[in-house]
Amino acid sequence: MALRYSILDQSPVSEGSNPGEALKQTAILAQSAEQWGYTRFWVSEHHDAQTLAGSSPEILISHLGAVTETIRLGSGGVMLPHYSSFKIAENFKLLEALYPGRIDAGVGRAPGGMPRASLALNEGRPRNIDRFPEQIDELSMYLNDAIPDDHLYHGMKATPLTPSAPPIWILGSSMTSALLAADKGLPYMFAHFINGEGGQDYTRTYRERFVSAEGNVPYVGFAIFVVCQETEEEAERVASSLDLALSMGAQGMPSKGTPSPEKAQAYEYSKFEKLLVAENRKRMVVGNPEQVGARLESLAQEYGADEVMLVSIAYDFESKLKTFRLVAEQLRKSNQKK
Repeated sequence: MALRYSILDQSPVSEGSNPGEALKQTAILAQSAEQWGYTRFWVSEHHDAQTLAGSSPEILISHLGAVTETIRLGSGGVMLPHYSSFKIAENFKLLEALYPGRIDAGVGRAPGGMPRASLALNEGRPRNIDRFPEQIDELSMYLNDAIPDDHLYHGMKATPLTPSAPPIWILGSSMTSALLAADKGLPYMFAHFINGEGGQDYTRTYRERFVSAEGNVPYVGFAIFVVCQETEEEAERVASSLDLALSMGAQGMPSKGTPSPEKAQAYEYSKFEKLLVAENRKRMVVGNPEQVGARLESLAQEYGADEVMLVSIAYDFESKLKTFRLVAEQLRKSNQKK
């Protein structure tokens, strides 16, 4: 099977812009991704995050479905420990009814925000991540209308009733998530853009430990930051915004959004911050189309990946669009040579 390429968008807000504009750009990007031949388009969940506009992926997916026609849409992902599995099942059943065969239910256990947001989401109680594996089973049970006869809720239906159910994906950045996906026999997307180390070992273990049931087979992908421009120099200029944004975020520095390349290039990094930028570059691929294409293919081989999911943040939306367009064009060129 040919390697697939997809997109995860976080609806980032640039300095001087606003969340409404960021969400409009997400819709434009989804439409463009469909035209350029990407497999799926996922949106993220972040809370109390002024620099990222996507707080409710299910609602945003509903809008994206209305402005696209064929591309798969999903959550990257819903932070399940905050919620009732039954409610999330009904959200995704409704999306499946609206856009049959196009919906992915990607779930994770990360908080998606700072501790105060987690407390607010759980009405002042600590979230219980220990129940995450059990919640996965519950979500599957509700989505597939498979409540056992001896279950307290037997006879109940997650509505609306649909002839098909969205597949559940496990999202994560650790061995724990890889093992959970393997144990549940579910597809796994590793967040390389969050953790740039160890993913290759985790996905290899996922394949080795995968529990097959009803004919399902292991399916693995990795999501990574990408900046691709026509020249390496221009890519580095565009990526400088992401370098500074990630550095500021790691230090808890206040931010009004993704900074401009001009601001980023004028910033005087401390010795510690320079090391931080270098460490963050492990989570990114930056360069011209040939460089980016070669690096992504190399990483895909290391991961044994079925799919590569691209994440890009740029101050200027046109530069962000260019990243995904150039990668798509490079992939077509590469496939034609094979």
